[in-house]
Amino acid sequence: MARLRQAVLAARDLDAVAGRLRSTLSLGEPFCDPGVAHFGLRNAVFALGDTFLEVVSPVRADAAAGRLLDRRGGDCGYMLMFQVEDLPAARERAKSLGVREVFEVSLPDMAEVHLHPADMRGAIVSLSQPQPPGAWRWGGPGWSGRSAPARVAGATIAVAAPADVAARWETVLGAPPGQAGIRFLADDAEPGLVEVAIDAEGSRPDPVEIGGVRFLFGDNDEEKS
Repeated sequence: MARLRQAVLAARDLDAVAGRLRSTLSLGEPFCDPGVAHFGLRNAVFALGDTFLEVVSPVRADAAAGRLLDRRGGDCGYMLMFQVEDLPAARERAKSLGVREVFEVSLPDMAEVHLHPADMRGAIVSLSQPQPPGAWRWGGPGWSGRSAPARVAGATIAVAAPADVAARWETVLGAPPGQAGIRFLADDAEPGLVEVAIDAEGSRPDPVEIGGVRFLFGDNDEEKS
């Protein structure tokens, strides 16, 4: 079964969006990964339990995130990263649908591929197999000590043909996306990743929009409808 480990937003002003996320969600210090310079980005990654929220911002004109921001006309959802138990099998399922890989990495503690958003529809989808399973390289050194008492519990993808896209994601993930907290809405404009659900301790605040994404708190299905 695939598990949602990280949701990623794209923003023009990284510091402003990361700062608002941190203050609104009571998050710890973010990790800034120098490795994302490979993609023409800078970032901030927050730990919530053993899940993560990331904001990326382009620093090069050719960055894919910058092109997306131009198309969407502002900050927006960007990527969802799923932990899978058998990455080679998941890659074969994606290949059988003609889904292209846009990035691949194999490290001692993480094997991962990113799938083309035009093929998956709605967002870049990352398939990740960390070693050991409880690890998460992208959270940075000592991420558990910076982790907030919360978790990324799900997300909403808005696309023109939600049933078709959900079926595609189910094939690639090897399980219904709903089991990983993913739901799909009909929207002919195809804005993609539009909501992220957060489970947190204590009272549930009202939904709030940050970085072009609506954040929902708690696991009340009525709140997500």
